[in-house]
Amino acid sequence: MPKKPKLSVIIPSYNEIKNIKRGVLDEVLDYLKKQRYSWELILSDDGSTDNTLKELRKFSKKDARIQVIANEHAGKAQTVRAGMLKAEGRWRLFTDFDQSTPLKEIEKLWPYTKGQYLHQYDVIIGSREMIGAKRDREPWYRHLMGRGFNLLVQMFAVPGILDTQCGFKLFSKEATQSLFRRLIVYGPETKYQDAFTGAFDVELLFLAYRLGFKVREVPIEWAHHETDRVHPIKDSLRMFRDILRMRLALMKGRYDLQRKST
Repeated sequence: MPKKPKLSVIIPSYNEIKNIKRGVLDEVLDYLKKQRYSWELILSDDGSTDNTLKELRKFSKKDARIQVIANEHAGKAQTVRAGMLKAEGRWRLFTDFDQSTPLKEIEKLWPYTKGQYLHQYDVIIGSREMIGAKRDREPWYRHLMGRGFNLLVQMFAVPGILDTQCGFKLFSKEATQSLFRRLIVYGPETKYQDAFTGAFDVELLFLAYRLGFKVREVPIEWAHHETDRVHPIKDSLRMFRDILRMRLALMKGRYDLQRKST
């Protein structure tokens, strides 16, 4: 039986031809090939309507450790969920296709998986807000709205985390299987027909704290890439609605909060 990889990298995609032409996947593969640990790369597509899926399959032929998942269009949460649960790695990272946080930033997360800083953490997340983080080219209004949303997140869902929305998060195998299978607001029946990213990151952290997983926020480097998929005011309102739905689901006892050993 082949040995399970140490790291699974999951990259969700939706109509990413522009980023593919920028060579972001080649950069990811070049980085992974230099590592001494075992790895796999999972490209999870959200029902792209351009040639993204064709290009992903073409790219996957470059290395046997790359696999492509073709999902129906249902939104980022379902696309990430499919990749994370398909993965075999002892540690599983999901990261944005545009590589706004380059994959090399995982080197800042690894020490927290080994207990080098008091604890061995189960969930290690990149942060653009901590001291030491670097944000590049972000419009001021995007940053301001992000800070406002985070205040609501801390009040209603996940206190103490400065940046729940950075798309660079590392989970242990146990945390992955426990958290992604317990999502309700962004559960498998939740499907979006537009490009709404949502607050599934918040629900994951919302559950992680209540299930006793150790969570660590780590400052990383991040560069803004312009997109027409994000509508700051509209999307913030939709995400806040979903946070209230999480609180309601908790009050109604819909979440399974019994931690099971694996």
